[in-house]
Amino acid sequence: MNRPVLWKWALTATIVALAAAVALWPRGGSDSGGTGATPAPTREVDPALRQASGAAVCPPGSDSTPAGPLADIVLSCLADGAPATPGRMTGVPMVLNLWAYWCEPCRTELPLFQEYADRAGGAVRVLTVHSDPDEAKALSLLAALNEDLRNRQRPELRLPGLQDPGALVRAAANAPNALPITVLIRPDGSIAEYVARSFRDVTDIADTVAGALGVVA
Repeated sequence: MNRPVLWKWALTATIVALAAAVALWPRGGSDSGGTGATPAPTREVDPALRQASGAAVCPPGSDSTPAGPLADIVLSCLADGAPATPGRMTGVPMVLNLWAYWCEPCRTELPLFQEYADRAGGAVRVLTVHSDPDEAKALSLLAALNEDLRNRQRPELRLPGLQDPGALVRAAANAPNALPITVLIRPDGSIAEYVARSFRDVTDIADTVAGALGVVA
């Protein structure tokens, strides 16, 4: 084989190697951490599904500096997807019921928290916290629960709810990786305690909140 032929084969091999290197080179900038992975787009939720869920608009946060372990947590509201900061909802005792669409005890417990909120009135703020990334399934479950409650002539769910895909509230409370969990928060934003069990009835909730937060309802 003469030198021109050898030269052509060497050049071809070099080009092929360069092409393979370019094809395998990671895409993406610093946002992907150099892994080349493309961030998953945020899935839009049908507004009609939000409305069917019955979730109330989340209470506005105060202009004061966020306080307590939840101060740096920014979630979204199930009712409209708007940002919500539980650390700014201070000033009154709060009850945060952590649940997920796949949690069977949570389905029984959620209506109890609605009845407790109706009973307590403005003495305590009751919010639900969906601790799973699938917001659409949470809203679908709430809609199904409300249909069942209507059929049984029981109060429908209309509590304000927060979407917490990363279980940040649970982590801030140092609670175990289990559901349901209820976090009881003092008016200054500090956590009084968490309850890692399901409640038997509304009286059970009322007694537990009274013991931890001093709210009699």
